[in-house]
Amino acid sequence: FRTLHEKGYLIEEKTMGAFSPTTGRTLPDRYIEGTCPICGFANARGDQCDNCGNQLDPVDLIDPKSIIDGSTPEFRETTHLFLDLPALADALTEWLDERETSGTWRPNVIRFSQNILKEIRPRAMTRDIDWGVPVPVPGYPEDTKRIYVWFDAVIGYLSASVEWAHNVGRPDAWREWWQNPDARHFYFMGKDNIVFHTVIWPAMLLGYGAGGELGGGRGDLHLPTNVVASEFVTMEGKKASSSRNIAIWVRDVLERYDADPLRYYLTAAGPETQDSDFTWEEFVRRNNDELLANWGNLVNRTLVNAHRNFGAVPEPGAFAREDEAVLEAVAAAFPAVGELIDQGRFRAAIAEVMSTSTRVNQYVAEQAPWALVKTDRARAATVLYVALRCVDSLKTLFAPFLPFTSQTVHELLGNEGWIAGPLVYEEHDGHTVLTADFDAWVGTWAPSELPPGQALQEPRPLFKKLPPETVQEELDRLGL
Repeated sequence: FRTLHEKGYLIEEKTMGAFSPTTGRTLPDRYIEGTCPICGFANARGDQCDNCGNQLDPVDLIDPKSIIDGSTPEFRETTHLFLDLPALADALTEWLDERETSGTWRPNVIRFSQNILKEIRPRAMTRDIDWGVPVPVPGYPEDTKRIYVWFDAVIGYLSASVEWAHNVGRPDAWREWWQNPDARHFYFMGKDNIVFHTVIWPAMLLGYGAGGELGGGRGDLHLPTNVVASEFVTMEGKKASSSRNIAIWVRDVLERYDADPLRYYLTAAGPETQDSDFTWEEFVRRNNDELLANWGNLVNRTLVNAHRNFGAVPEPGAFAREDEAVLEAVAAAFPAVGELIDQGRFRAAIAEVMSTSTRVNQYVAEQAPWALVKTDRARAATVLYVALRCVDSLKTLFAPFLPFTSQTVHELLGNEGWIAGPLVYEEHDGHTVLTADFDAWVGTWAPSELPPGQALQEPRPLFKKLPPETVQEELDRLGL
């Protein structure tokens, strides 16, 4: 804050501040709602409209109300320090244009951010409140002025790294993340936080540059590599609302369903680049028609036939052209899916894996090892070996999305260890930390080299078929 102020990027301006008429205290921006003057959205907040994404001031709202007691705020003139975003607009535009050219950012994030820059204006970075981080500039009293929460919140990404480096006894270790051009920073969030990570935080970093107390002239601080922001999810055509129970309560849902089907649906049909609607009918359909009928069916019939007829991974003979072709198709999925994951395109990634599963299903159906074993056992052994190798590879491709069932397949194939997991809770300096023994993970992002002769476990289904009445039962729970 001090460095940006000294470099002229925090400028003093007068503005109208909102105060509660019932308490006389300041009303923070997000405690005020009203109608957006730009798009007419009825529930715009005092600092931003979640419908059109534009930045607002409370005084801009039509019919503003306090969300605490419904009173109409009183607006009084006050002085604040503003981040001079227009002075950084050219640098921000150039940076965002480079992100657009790279093709790695989600188009909704790029469009939203570029639209903000078209009418960019200074943004107040102090507030008339008595709690929070004091303003480190003379003339701003501690008892009435504080730094805006979205200024100090994003700094937490950096300050947590600095504190970690200090705590492990390597005080400069954070620089490998923040002043190393080869480092990569990915930010995951919902669309209402895009502006803070594609405009405000980058502007702060650009303005700070390599100088200041922290930079020490050793290089610029790292700008976001990618801001992987999703849009909004509605429930059965209605806006999600915890107060009205129109929501997915994770603990509640996991009492009735396995985690992977929910993970699959939220990935395959999620709001990646536009709003999407969660419906229980579609959840049931995707569970039954995609997970169960495609991937689950492939695993089950391959393992059942191999276990019943051979008891272990069979010894293959010479590969036919179709054997080589399906193995090559599965191998080709690794770089393709990996690149999509790297770009934050998870819907496309899981669709590519499911398409590869379809390809292997077609191979198994055409080769029909259950019939071959009666007429040509050696050929059946080769087909089942190829199919098992494909399943072993697909288990890895599915693992980022379906970790629990991928681990089950890993074990059914006779493999040991964890592909990726389990996660465990540990106590560190009085804090409970979610972590794992990462060095013990055995998964590698590469096609399988399943060894012949490896014992197979007794097969069991990966997914449960959901009956049609599931939909109405869930709608009744929601009161819809």
